[in-house]
Amino acid sequence: MKKIGFLSFGHWTPSPQSGTRSAADTLLQSIDLAVAAEELGADGAYFRVHHFARQLSSPFPLLAAIGAKTSRIEIGTGVIDMRYENPMYMAEDAGAADLISGGRLQLGISRGSPEQVIDGWRHFGYVPQEGESEADMARRHPEVLLEVLRGEGFAKPNPQPMFPNPPGLLRLEPHSEGLRERIWWGAGSNATAVWAAKLGMNLQSSTLKDDETGEPFHIQQAKQIRAYRQAWTEAGHTRQPRVSVSRSIFALMDDRDRMYFGASRNDSDSVGFLDEKTRAIFGRSYAAEPEKLIEQLKQDEAIAEADTLLLTVPNQLGVDYNVHVIESVLRHVAPEMGWR
Repeated sequence: MKKIGFLSFGHWTPSPQSGTRSAADTLLQSIDLAVAAEELGADGAYFRVHHFARQLSSPFPLLAAIGAKTSRIEIGTGVIDMRYENPMYMAEDAGAADLISGGRLQLGISRGSPEQVIDGWRHFGYVPQEGESEADMARRHPEVLLEVLRGEGFAKPNPQPMFPNPPGLLRLEPHSEGLRERIWWGAGSNATAVWAAKLGMNLQSSTLKDDETGEPFHIQQAKQIRAYRQAWTEAGHTRQPRVSVSRSIFALMDDRDRMYFGASRNDSDSVGFLDEKTRAIFGRSYAAEPEKLIEQLKQDEAIAEADTLLLTVPNQLGVDYNVHVIESVLRHVAPEMGWR
């Protein structure tokens, strides 16, 4: 059995060919898609966060709205760039969204990826400390977040407060019990996966990672997951961690599917550079008739290692078509793979 959700990058463009021509379109359709996905029996609705781009950038209002309109589906991010985040304010926003959803928030965070602007986090008021890189800063922020999510008091109360205080040091409010165990780290390398395990975060592994061995993407990703699980065990955590992988998977069921994805050129891994020093490998897409698709997916070692699969969806093609994409996998692929 696997949990199966969708991951939307929330693209929008004013192009007449786009089903999401404005930010409002993307936000409102994201809510509708999450509601429909829950009705289909999907397990999660996840959203990517990018700044300075025509994509989703402020996830907590969206997640809270979805949480209020659904009752079962997990709601989450994949991922929030922690270079841009105030961990204190983030803990309050996340706590509120989690309480509204009844404890269904699965918060994916990470160092982030190359952005639309140069050092965009500086515009948000964040700069690395002396001797610290931006990656170091991105790992320092979640360490603060994880600490405050424990719910322990740390702030000295005002002796003459506006409202009565509970005894002792004060914590951030609202506090949502259990959210600390539902924080995920989007790891791009084996080393950061191990770091996440030591801190007790779940693991999100996307469709790209550092090319560390030259092997096929799914093999490298599977090794990353195994290294993470070993580090988790060695750290002595008492609960079982969760691991997700993201994939573009399209079952070709009708002429629309074949028109959009039947001639896909992304049926093999590709290699590129995220920056001057980082060689990355990008995982292939899967698009085929269900029988062939099942055989291809059975060869993917990383999917086999993970307990959660996030289907990346083409959100600009509209809610109805994306419901069809998700339903096709749930009905015609997942049972044969043993995921359902």
